Amino acid sequence: MAAAAPAIGVCYLGSYMIVKRIVTGLVLAVIVAILICTGGIPFVAALCIIATLASLEFYRIVKSQGVRPLSWLGIVFSILLIVNAYIQQYNYPFLPYPRDFTLPLLLALMTLIPLIWLLFRPNKDNAFINWGWTVAGILYTGWLLSFYIQIRLLENGIGWIFLVVSCTALCDVGAYVVGSNLGKHAMASSVSPGKTWEGSAGGLATSIIIAVILAIAFKLPLYYWQMIAAGLIIGIFAQLGDLVESLLKRNVHAKDAGNLLPGHGGILDRIDSHLLVAPVAYYLIVLVNNQGWPPV
Repeated sequence: MAAAAPAIGVCYLGSYMIVKRIVTGLVLAVIVAILICTGGIPFVAALCIIATLASLEFYRIVKSQGVRPLSWLGIVFSILLIVNAYIQQYNYPFLPYPRDFTLPLLLALMTLIPLIWLLFRPNKDNAFINWGWTVAGILYTGWLLSFYIQIRLLENGIGWIFLVVSCTALCDVGAYVVGSNLGKHAMASSVSPGKTWEGSAGGLATSIIIAVILAIAFKLPLYYWQMIAAGLIIGIFAQLGDLVESLLKRNVHAKDAGNLLPGHGGILDRIDSHLLVAPVAYYLIVLVNNQGWPPV
């Protein structure tokens, strides 16, 4: 009996963590669904908050390696990139050709201002390393996330973004369930030892199934082979996004990016897959809408 006690404790702890993960996931799913349907300023504001928290986690974990990025400057530019993606749908008389003007301006400023700021910093050691991490944080958490604004603004934007977000999130769930029960062959042991090929296949299958269901439900202009291809592509990039963040955490010797979400770690741990999926999905949708992805 004494020997069995630790095993019971471990089993209870594991079950408790799974319950926390499920509850947190369901709450997040409801909030995200409401924000997607609402759109507009609430959706933009939510993405700005997510980008802020993700940036804070990103800069915090890289600082653990002695790097000194310009964190608050990075957060400001991450927010500006997301806001810019939203305001580009409007035409302002005081800005000439705003769609072609504001984004290059932001990219120039986010490159130049940190460089000039570091020039006047008292401690100039590793200045270009600090600059590189500052810009990397802006691109990773701000620029990539801003593509969700672009998707929401497209024709059939609600349907498209539900498809992309659901495939990405449930790919992770499918990979976890299949990998936990059937996983035997390591997929990327040097980056994330827990990932298996069986889990990856389960995630891809889940993504494809969800893509077909939601494409039909929202009457999106996709042929069946395109639904399957979209689910497959989203699933692949969702898993690559997870591995990219795992590589980042391995490089900076961090287990999780944070602990804000019970059972999920930090914000960055939760959105890592979405960061790579969002731009890829956006350009796939643009191809479809412009008939650049014809039927076969």
